Amino acid sequence: MALLAAVAVVAAGVGGGTAALLGDAGSAVAGGGSSVSGTNVSVHTDGTVASVAAAVSPSVVEISTGSATGSGVILSSDGEILTNNHVVSGAGQVRVTFADGSTATATVTGSDPDTDLAVIQAQDVSGLTASTLGDSDAVAVGDQVVAIGSPEGLSGTVTSGIVSALDRDVTVSTGDSSQQQPQQQWPFEYGGGRYNGDTGDSTTTYQAIQTDASLNPGNSGGALVNMNGEVIGINSAMYSASAASGSAGLGFAIPVNTVKSVLSTLDDGSSGSSHNV
Repeated sequence: MALLAAVAVVAAGVGGGTAALLGDAGSAVAGGGSSVSGTNVSVHTDGTVASVAAAVSPSVVEISTGSATGSGVILSSDGEILTNNHVVSGAGQVRVTFADGSTATATVTGSDPDTDLAVIQAQDVSGLTASTLGDSDAVAVGDQVVAIGSPEGLSGTVTSGIVSALDRDVTVSTGDSSQQQPQQQWPFEYGGGRYNGDTGDSTTTYQAIQTDASLNPGNSGGALVNMNGEVIGINSAMYSASAASGSAGLGFAIPVNTVKSVLSTLDDGSSGSSHNV
């Protein structure tokens, strides 16, 4: 049966090694005072995948909760990080690994299961390279994009592709990820079909960006980036032919304008629903 899986992976299936990053930061750290973190950064790229990877990779982290591994996008120099709610939902502990290999503990400060988004705060960090949030309303089918994350625990992995479609309805559970059985990937509904398990009684649907940039378990919460180095989506789901196979070139990302619409609420430590972490 075809599989639509959340691109977070349970820790039991994660390899211990990490991949080397492609380069140092090419962007400035976001300054204070912006109501939406990350939007006041100027990213300089030459429009190539290599330059985008070098500029944005330092702003993407690996997130481990002990039961799941995913990715996150740095929003501020002092450690505010955006990820998927299903990566950190129900987590008793959160640990972040940065692009330079350093680590920090983190706490969940806000969550919104209705959009499958959450914000965590890394402890005792400073001088981080914040991401630039772009405009997903300006995205067009056929635009070239880059995905950055930690598939299968391989931090800083970069893949590229195009925007395949817009406004794809993807339905996910708003339940606690810790209640999922070991090795069971997060259930999704798409195109009238239910994949990879029961989504439960409480679900939410968002309109996603579809991309053929390769996504695999562990990419959840990572960045989908345009060729200007701006984050246009948060990678959240993948379609696969079977549980054992990898990316089939059908990935889904939450549009960054959806992120912007709820970020101030998440920054306040609150949630858009009753399923607070």
